[in-house]
Amino acid sequence: MTTPPAPPPSEPLPHRWSTAPFEPYAVEKMSPEQERVYLAPQWKLMWWKFRKHKLAVISGIVILLMYLSVAICEFLAPYHYTTRNTDFIRAPRQELHLFHEGSFVGPFVYPYTQRLNMENLKREYDIDSSKPQKLRFFCRADSYEFWGLVPGNLHLVCPPEGGTLYLLGTDRLGRDMLSRIFYGGRISLTIGLLGVSVSFVLGIIIGGIAGYYGGKVDLIVQRVIEIVQSLPHIPLWLALGAIMPPSWSPLLVYFGITVILGLMDWTGLARAVRSKLLALREEDYVVAAQLMGAKPARIIGLHLVPGFMSHLIAAATITIPKTILGETALSFLGLGLRPPITSWGVMLNEAQNINVVVLYPWLLYPCIPVIVIILAFNFLGDGLRDAADPYR
Repeated sequence: MTTPPAPPPSEPLPHRWSTAPFEPYAVEKMSPEQERVYLAPQWKLMWWKFRKHKLAVISGIVILLMYLSVAICEFLAPYHYTTRNTDFIRAPRQELHLFHEGSFVGPFVYPYTQRLNMENLKREYDIDSSKPQKLRFFCRADSYEFWGLVPGNLHLVCPPEGGTLYLLGTDRLGRDMLSRIFYGGRISLTIGLLGVSVSFVLGIIIGGIAGYYGGKVDLIVQRVIEIVQSLPHIPLWLALGAIMPPSWSPLLVYFGITVILGLMDWTGLARAVRSKLLALREEDYVVAAQLMGAKPARIIGLHLVPGFMSHLIAAATITIPKTILGETALSFLGLGLRPPITSWGVMLNEAQNINVVVLYPWLLYPCIPVIVIILAFNFLGDGLRDAADPYR
């Protein structure tokens, strides 16, 4: 067996070297783009990375607009949430139009009239498409108290003179669904923020103590967290919601529901804080603070928690939708908020009967903002979680 011939020798590789004198303390000059990245603070790096997550940016804008809308819901709603019109009970929605018979009129609706069908005893509504009724903007209508403090009656849009404006229909008492969704969003969205505030305080304090001290303290806290997490949430929500006396005022019920939801969602945050503190408590700056006589509360609050605050913000965006869903579920089952308080869950309580849903499907419209806000918070949480580690 013969061996293959050896390959011909290749040309030597060219060598390049610098003839400049060696400077041991010379620093390689960075490009302007590299210098911009390396010298930027962490919050700016997080913002640059967050902007690349387009879905999270859109979700953040949607959440901001929804919270701004509920902040001025008295101005945006065409009616007050208690205004009743017994002539239009469970009326279908009126469609918004711009053109009438080929000519531009502006935003208007067609009026409809009610008649009772004696064969099935059902209210039927007929649309009169020959009489367009223009909407009024920046007008005076139902009186209200802005945030319960300042009286006023200015609205962004009002029904036509002598007409109606039910863009999402009415409920069983003849109240405008769109106006009640605006007012109900104030309760449902703020209860999420308050519930997260309660869970944040408990999670940071309890998780911080467990992570900082460790040992037996950590062991006891972990067993308590496991016990709380093993309890089924929905039956426990129902039990705690049923404890609240029916004689309580709507405001007390509101704060009671907030505390209940906060007490159920602190365990996940406490474990996240504990794991971070276990990793950071041996750092040099923590030991230096201990040697200088700093108290544990100061070390946890000023030195350890700010180091992973971005992760806590990302965790909050995931916890808020859970709180909103909890309030909606309790109110839907009749064990949470009760009338005269208006929330999305209270409004959905009227849609429990399947016959009502089949005949009046617009009573399910409060589901739409619930789904939108839950999805928006989840997408925003994904973006913040990725941006929390800008060096990855």
